[in-house]
Amino acid sequence: MRYEGVIYRPPSEAGSLLIQATIGCPHNRCTFCCLYKDKKFRVRPVEDIKADLQLAREYYGEGVQSLFLPDGNTIVMKTEQLVEICRFARSCFPHLERITVYGSARFVNRKSLEELIALKEAGLDRIHMGMESGDDVVLQEICKGTSSEEIIEAGLKLKQAGIEVSEYYLAGVGGRKYSQQHAINSARTLNAFVPDFIRLRTFCPQPGTPLYEAYLAGEFELQTPHETLREVKLLLEHLECEGSVFLSDHSNNYCNVNGLLTRDKARMLSQIDELLTYDEHLFRPPHLGVL
Repeated sequence: MRYEGVIYRPPSEAGSLLIQATIGCPHNRCTFCCLYKDKKFRVRPVEDIKADLQLAREYYGEGVQSLFLPDGNTIVMKTEQLVEICRFARSCFPHLERITVYGSARFVNRKSLEELIALKEAGLDRIHMGMESGDDVVLQEICKGTSSEEIIEAGLKLKQAGIEVSEYYLAGVGGRKYSQQHAINSARTLNAFVPDFIRLRTFCPQPGTPLYEAYLAGEFELQTPHETLREVKLLLEHLECEGSVFLSDHSNNYCNVNGLLTRDKARMLSQIDELLTYDEHLFRPPHLGVL
């Protein structure tokens, strides 16, 4: 398999075969993100991707069960190309249980429902959508390039097509200024389409990004660990996503709360309440963290 640059994947794809389908990110303007700044976006040729899949088959055999296709926003590929890749992957790995890509709402919405159904039928099972926030002010502040309305539209369309939606909430990215509305409006947005997964991430300023420079200049106020925990609690209190799996599957998070909504909401809120009794010095400093 051939890779260009650093390859990023969600923790949930730790056991997946990684085959690079795109280089970089077609948006690449989010003020908090440093992942693809050194890459100029392009889609890899289909034949190169298929050649890597064939190499993987020769190396790993047919037992691969999960495939993830990085880099950023692989959903931007032409539908017929992604369909071809998914079908070829399924032929290489007959025991494949899941094919997953990254895809933000903006690029998901460029696909028609018919196109998304075709992708599902070809074997695309799940899309990781980096919502980060469901609040329109915060989305604009971080230059996400989308709106809460577009996020809801994309989520509903994917669910109608039968593709699992793995959504991300970035705690603290609104800073102290927008923390409350960030949590409440994100819950409102998520409640409108009920994603299969809601994955918690905690913002940490990364060198080389606009938000890092704003933090150094005193223009962005980082929250303390307790403030971020209260934000996550507020999010959970307003979530009514019956059947969504809530996951804290990243080392940056201040809490390790996981459960099924809404069944486990009370337990998860109780866990956060307990963490709020701990001295803040026991948590990592807000400005230090990994990607």
